[in-house]
Order: sequence, then C-alpha cells, then structure tokens
Amino acid sequence: MQHPKKKINLAMSVLDLVMVNTGGSPSQSMRNSLDLARHVERWGYNRYWLAEHHNIKGIASAATSVLIGFIAGGTSTIRVGSGGIMLPNHSPLVIAEQFGTLESLYPGRIELGLGRAPGTDRLTAMALRRGGLDESEEDFPNSVEELMSYLTPQTTGTDVRATPGEGLNIPIWLLGSSIFSAQLAAEWGLPFAFASHFAPAHLESAINIYRERFQPSKTLQEPYIMAAVNVFAADTDEEANRLFTSVQLMALGMIRRNHGLLQPPVSNMDDLWDQLEKYAVGERLKYSFVGGPAKIKNGLESFLNQTQVDEIMGVSHIYDHTARLRSFEILSLI
Repeated sequence: MQHPKKKINLAMSVLDLVMVNTGGSPSQSMRNSLDLARHVERWGYNRYWLAEHHNIKGIASAATSVLIGFIAGGTSTIRVGSGGIMLPNHSPLVIAEQFGTLESLYPGRIELGLGRAPGTDRLTAMALRRGGLDESEEDFPNSVEELMSYLTPQTTGTDVRATPGEGLNIPIWLLGSSIFSAQLAAEWGLPFAFASHFAPAHLESAINIYRERFQPSKTLQEPYIMAAVNVFAADTDEEANRLFTSVQLMALGMIRRNHGLLQPPVSNMDDLWDQLEKYAVGERLKYSFVGGPAKIKNGLESFLNQTQVDEIMGVSHIYDHTARLRSFEILSLI
C-alpha cells in the first residue's frame, strides 16, 4: 500500500469515549482503550484524552479520572487527560484532588480539559449533583477559577486546600462546542479544544473569537487550538466507508433518541434512514475524514487550510478493534 510521501506537519492526538460494542462489555472496551493508547504512544501521538459521559449504554468512560489513571499507568510517555471533565457535575475541590493525585502518580503527563455541559440528560445531571441543578452557565467561570486556585501555590493561609494538587503544574484546557468557552479561554490565556466531531456548526466562529480576543498568560503566550474530528482511515476508500457506517448508525440513534451500543458496520445505510435523517446525520458528522491514506491526507490538508488549527484530535468509533488500530496507524503516517 502506498502512503502519501510528504507528511502533514501537525500534532495528532486521540479522543476516546470507550465505546461498548454490541456483544462486547465495558471491561473489554477498557482493555481495548489501553491497547490503543500503547499503540498510538509508539506511533508518536501527542496526547490521549477520555471524555466524561453518563447514563449512555454504549459509553464506558463515566469514571473519567479512574480511566485516566488506568491509561497513564499502562503507558509511559504519552500525555493523558480529560476531554473533558464536565465541571458542573463535580466539586472543584474534588477534581483538584483527583487530578493532583494523578499528577503525583504520573508527573508531567496529566492534563485537565474542562467542559460546562453535563454530558448527560437532565435527570441524570440531577442525580450527579445531589443539590440539584443550581449551577448556571454564568457559574462555570467561577467554578473554573475556584479549581485553578486549588492547584496554584498558596502564599497565604487558607482553610481549604487540595492535597495533593496544590502547586502542581497541571495543564488546564477549556473545551467547547460553541463560542462561550472560546471567549473564556481567550480571556484567560488558556488552550482551547473544539468538539467539531459532533458539533461542527460554530467551529469557525469559535476559532475566530478565540484568536481575536486571546490574552497572553503565564500559561500560554500564543493562541493554541485543537479540533476534534472523526477519522475513519483504511487501506481503501471502500473499506473506510463501510467502517464509517457504525458512527452513522450511532448518530442516527441519537437523532431518534435511542442511545445504544456501537453497532457493526452495514453495507447500505439507505435502507435504514430517510432523507431528512440522512441530512441530519451528515450535518452532525460534517468534519469526518473517511477513506484511504490519500483521501484522508487531502481532506485534512483542506481542513487545516480552512481552520489553521494547531492540533488534530482524532475520534474513531470503529467497531472492530484491529480496524481501529489500523485507522490510527494510517493517520500517524499521513
């Protein structure tokens, strides 16, 4: 098989939701995630992030901090973090302690990406937050500030401290699928990651706002943007298109409010959706790169010319583990 001769000069990373396959189990999915992390570490990927979701049958990454420890403990050099921790579900102090513990165990390798969505439905969000849904959109910046204060060195006396956590240099990212977190990340001089793999509509506006309003900080002197995109790479375009039907089925289930396990690929989607559903799935998965090496490279080059992002985070909900490994291997060679 021929790979493109000139590689794209861009950092590549991985976002993993620890998808559970039909006929599989959360345990097997977690073991597969560790195997993937070990492979992408060897292939030169920059970071491996796990995402917090709750009450979704096909996603096994609810206990995100625990899984970060599992992945970091089974690898040696790749950075491991959250993409992200949904901060409204948690006490900032608890997150500071959890990530302080992780950073103490795996120094220099832990990253904390923060989001303001619950990562679940309203009823589950209430169950997660025993005090109810009191936190509003306006409270998110205050919670981030509180969390950051626990991680900075304390020069004056305080009654509440994160131990471990205080004084540790844990990189903090803000995550978003709209312009809200882009504005906040710019104001505070933090790196920004956009969830364009499932929410493409506001990518360009969020990038523009972040760059225009960015204020240098001790953390970051220049804007830094990472975009999450779907990548389904295979040795041929035909095989990649077949693999892609698993995520199309997943998106179709979300539109129909039916969150199930990850389905095996099918030969023909037209028997399974109507034209409106096909359009809706296509819009949701707009930033998906599907094909053999040459097609993936051309698609990513066009995306980079359009967005000028600093890093790509690949999301690959591929049913077969071996095929998923191959997809990330091909991406590493692009």
